[in-house]
Amino acid sequence: MGLWSTKSLAVLQAEAGAEGHGTLKRTLGAMNLTMLGIGAIIGAGIFVLTGTAAAQYAGPAIVLSFVLAGLGCLFAGLCYAEFASMIPIAGSAYTYGYATLGELVAWIIGWDLILEYLFGAATVAVGWSGYFTAFLGQLGVHIPARFAGAPLDVQGTHTLVPSQLCVNPATGGLVELARGVACDTTQYVTQSGLVNLPAVILVLLMTALLVIGIQESARFNNVIVFVKTAIVFLVIGFGFMFVNTENWHPFIPENTGEFGKYGWSGIVRGAGVVFFAYIGFDAVSTAAQEAKNPQRDMPIGILSSLAFCTVLYILMALVMTGMAHYTELDVPHPVYVAIEKAGPGLRWLTYFINIGAIAGLASVVLVMLMGQPRIFYAMSRDGLLPAVFGRIHPKFGTPHITTVVTGLVAAFVAGVFPINLLGELVSIGTLLAFVIVCGGIIVLRRRRPDLPRPFKTPLVPLVPILGILICGYMMFGLPADTWYRLIVWMLLGLAIYFLYGKRHSKIGRGIAAAGD
Repeated sequence: MGLWSTKSLAVLQAEAGAEGHGTLKRTLGAMNLTMLGIGAIIGAGIFVLTGTAAAQYAGPAIVLSFVLAGLGCLFAGLCYAEFASMIPIAGSAYTYGYATLGELVAWIIGWDLILEYLFGAATVAVGWSGYFTAFLGQLGVHIPARFAGAPLDVQGTHTLVPSQLCVNPATGGLVELARGVACDTTQYVTQSGLVNLPAVILVLLMTALLVIGIQESARFNNVIVFVKTAIVFLVIGFGFMFVNTENWHPFIPENTGEFGKYGWSGIVRGAGVVFFAYIGFDAVSTAAQEAKNPQRDMPIGILSSLAFCTVLYILMALVMTGMAHYTELDVPHPVYVAIEKAGPGLRWLTYFINIGAIAGLASVVLVMLMGQPRIFYAMSRDGLLPAVFGRIHPKFGTPHITTVVTGLVAAFVAGVFPINLLGELVSIGTLLAFVIVCGGIIVLRRRRPDLPRPFKTPLVPLVPILGILICGYMMFGLPADTWYRLIVWMLLGLAIYFLYGKRHSKIGRGIAAAGD
């Protein structure tokens, strides 16, 4: 069996129907899956990355970036929905790639998804830390800056350097500055960060919850989703009354002469960055093997969460850039800043904003940390990773070992690296996975048109081709050094595959029985 060997659909469907010891428990319904999607989508995109992308790339036209990213997600989401209804097992795009494009492509997707989930959890945890620190500051509790900032930061060239945090010497708390604004050393002092401790603690707590059980995690997520969506609606509803339309002019700031710095290229680059915000519907597909009726419920969970959140993102982007000038939003908690700029009439909302962000970002971390262990689980069951990665806890029914490993690595990354570097890495990894899934639909329709499809992607091959083109275009808009890091990451993954995965592959050794 070669590098392009595919995994039989019959075997995948047999694995989907397997029950008992060593398999995941089917406990999630359509509502749980939809809430998991919303839980992962509504978070960093609204509470963190919208401000960053508006300030650095698109200005008020960040709204158009969300529309472009949403279109790419719509086409990719339709392709995901077809696969998820046909192949309702853990593994998401990795499993879909294995069924259509072969083992090597499946490995590349699986390795790529580590960027999406593991680094995604770390990215959101860093954003959560910014809001949590600000909220404690409102209550008069100041976390020392050295324990609330990464020891490494990224400058304009994206070179990692020791971070320099602007600190209030009286309280030891961080002073938030827009990007490019120097710390006023006549009033404040600069200090290097040691570790982003709040981010580390959050990741470890969410990891513990996921080890205990998927149903318990889903219940926790449902409560959080109700809280944060209610607060987002409050901000949108009251925020529109305080919009200053002058902040929307010019709606598309003139390009500075550099690709990605405003103008149309800035909209494209902004779309590539905020695309990170949409990856929650992909996380829904990783829970396919824990869905009660996946053929019906997976498409509902994927598409409904995507549609709901796209509308909220566009409205929120309009409100934020209307209340505050886009140049003022390049901070870890831009929604808070936008509310502050609206004046005293809306300041009462700042407490709710911080509560919503703290709760909302925590649920995103939870769902991201849920996705990665299930990718490891699927890869281990196929022999591409050691068998220990496929173990299920006898009591909790969760992939506990991979959950703990994922949590520990994500905690380290969240404690050490800044949000802008992590966000771009996650976006390019996600876009690559979406391109491959869209291509997989075209391949499978041609190879196996006879297969039963509970949900069919409409207008094939037009829809998947549009998904490939839009997602590929957004990848093109990301900075060159993000591409370099992706290439290095992929080369590392290929080395692991050829040194271990290929030699231990069950398909390669002729083992294809479900549940092996």
